[in-house]
Amino acid sequence: MAFGINRGELQQWKEKVKCGEIAFLTHYWIHPRFDGITTVTKAGCCDLEKLIEWGRQYGLKEEWIHKRDQYPHFDLIGDTQLEILKKEGQWKQIHRFF
Repeated sequence: MAFGINRGELQQWKEKVKCGEIAFLTHYWIHPRFDGITTVTKAGCCDLEKLIEWGRQYGLKEEWIHKRDQYPHFDLIGDTQLEILKKEGQWKQIHRFF
């Protein structure tokens, strides 16, 4: 279950993804498989090759991409999530969710 974001933020992420940008959307999240993890960041881009290349620089594997309709994305969690957000300069999301 996702929470902590509004419809406008989700729409903005979707638009960026559809335009071929690498876009980030962090939200609160609870999943029983990931005890102690309370956030996830979706890093998406409709240009699958661009997303694959972007992910490689962070050691993300192509098979980890969620190929959902028009919004393919990686789910970033834990230490990897925070490291990537910092390297990508996503300070607003870091300050809001960490």
